[in-house]
Amino acid sequence: MNSRLKYKYNQEYSTDKHYFSEISFDKLMQRRINNVLLVCSTYDAFMLEEDGRINEKIFNEYASLNLRYPPQFSRANSFDRAFELLQENHYDLVITMLNIGKVDAFELANKIKKEYKDIPIVVLTHFSREVSLKLEREDLSSIDYVFSWLGNTSLLLAIIKLIEDKMNAKHDIEEIGAQAILLIEDSIRYYSSYLPNIYKLIFEQRNELMTEGLNENLKTMSMRARPKILLAKTYEEAIYFYEKFKNNLLGVITDMSYSKNGIKDKFAGLSLCEKIRSENSHLPILVQSTEIGIAEQIDKLGVRHIDKYSQTLLADLRNYIKINYGFGDFIFINPETHCEISRANNLQSLQEKLIDIPVNSLEYHVSNNHFSRWLKARALFPIANLFAQKSNADFRNVEEIRSYLIDTISNYRISKSRGVIASYFDEYAIFSRIGDGMLGGKARGLAFVDFLIKKHKIIHKFDDVIVTIPRTVVLTTDIYDEFLEGNNLYEFATSDEPSDDEILMRFVESKLPDRVIDQLKEFIKVVKRPIAIRSSSLLEDSLYQPFAGIYSTFMISNIDENSDDRLSQLEIAIKSVYASVFHKDSKAYIQATANMIDEEKMAVVLQEVTGTTYGSKFYPTISGVARSVNFYPIEPEKATDGVVNIALGLGKTIVDGGVSLRF
Repeated sequence: MNSRLKYKYNQEYSTDKHYFSEISFDKLMQRRINNVLLVCSTYDAFMLEEDGRINEKIFNEYASLNLRYPPQFSRANSFDRAFELLQENHYDLVITMLNIGKVDAFELANKIKKEYKDIPIVVLTHFSREVSLKLEREDLSSIDYVFSWLGNTSLLLAIIKLIEDKMNAKHDIEEIGAQAILLIEDSIRYYSSYLPNIYKLIFEQRNELMTEGLNENLKTMSMRARPKILLAKTYEEAIYFYEKFKNNLLGVITDMSYSKNGIKDKFAGLSLCEKIRSENSHLPILVQSTEIGIAEQIDKLGVRHIDKYSQTLLADLRNYIKINYGFGDFIFINPETHCEISRANNLQSLQEKLIDIPVNSLEYHVSNNHFSRWLKARALFPIANLFAQKSNADFRNVEEIRSYLIDTISNYRISKSRGVIASYFDEYAIFSRIGDGMLGGKARGLAFVDFLIKKHKIIHKFDDVIVTIPRTVVLTTDIYDEFLEGNNLYEFATSDEPSDDEILMRFVESKLPDRVIDQLKEFIKVVKRPIAIRSSSLLEDSLYQPFAGIYSTFMISNIDENSDDRLSQLEIAIKSVYASVFHKDSKAYIQATANMIDEEKMAVVLQEVTGTTYGSKFYPTISGVARSVNFYPIEPEKATDGVVNIALGLGKTIVDGGVSLRF
């Protein structure tokens, strides 16, 4: 779709014919923690569960964040019982309290790792100086993580998600493009506090962004594309994660003092910041530290700092992530005053806001990769990667950048809608639905064709031609049921007494559901061409039982300047299609085909007519009929080759047996 602005950039960058890659949400998070063995004393179990069973509490924690697949917990209160359960069942994770009777957690972990080396082991402990000293003396090589337990089930959720992120990081980040947050912290107390809060923020953000999905399945699946958290406790681990995933990091949060080369280094965090800044000037880095006097050094690197001893530490951390990682709205600011100019809460509003944003603000955000980071945080990887590959130097001026951004967003929104049945109407959606019922035969066929066009990438196969179905909206069968029931029409319409005209009049005088009217208003605002209102019943387009031509089809010119009049015409046409189900000819045909009218449900297809306006007239382009079998082949044709007849206009010429182009 062409930009509404006059500035045209280098057409090598054009995305008009670009195939945006699909985000394989179903391939994300393939490895999950399904079964957890909890090893603790009866007293610790009581402390863990308090007012409810641990499975119920975890389920409630998952449900509150709109998460699926909560793991099941089994409990062992002794070393021997833990091994019995491990032999009887498969477990993906073992969580043990520090003290479990005669055998401590370290001995238990060592023995479990010898027999089950791939099972992660996590130790929970109440934090104290004595515990800290004990941990320093012990061999922790068999333990994956130690966490400070404060009685909150949100920590258990964070532990599960941290391990799932580690299990899936390589595939999801490298193969799919998922993003990650790198956290470097060696203090058990601090990372036990940070992780539940960061994960909660991530899940809240993903729930807000589910509106980007065109239907419920895509909304739910997009939760899998949330940013992952990678926890490093040493300089070497941090460098490993950074080098491996540097192109997919939303940001880095680091402590200042931790192990480097096997020795506690007071300024290891500063060394990490210098290393990253030497390669990437835009990546957000936050230092959270108790060290005094480092502010000047990190400020020179363009790195933010928060005080670990601050009473508002967690709130400060949340605010930093929201602002710098692209969470929440995209906020356009004036780079000179740092005041907010405007904000966008989704891709559509971003496209709209870009039209009028001042030049200096646009240049500032492009220069700092803010658009690509915001899009990556929303799991819109295909368009985010395109933006990340472009810099100011690729364009002659900022207005060219503006045109490129708007064009690319527009093309992405069109591409994303192809082959998908959207659950709401959008001006860029090719095929959308109103209602939650079935599509009917005709609409289902159209949706399948749209899917095939996208799957086989034939949209731009031919020069100067776009292969697509017309813009289509379907009122699903539940709207039909609701209309009949809400207006008490069924008994009247199925009786033999009323004539076709009486049925039509009664239907036209009845009211469509309010939720339908609201969406039809949006449809009328966008569609400026003639509209075909077509039947799409459950029995239509059946393989061995055609219902073609049984029900009514209507067309409206849709040119009236008064949108209320156009809406009224559209409503009348929809209700007239519903009425045609109960016309005498329709009832007779249904009966003749051994079907029952109770079984018939009507969906309605609203289709933009394809054609061109010449003066005050609108001319449909072409219509045709394609048959997979040619019953009258002419040499050298074969019956299996199929045959197509096309003609100008709406197809009346073909249906009436007139002259048409045959091939």
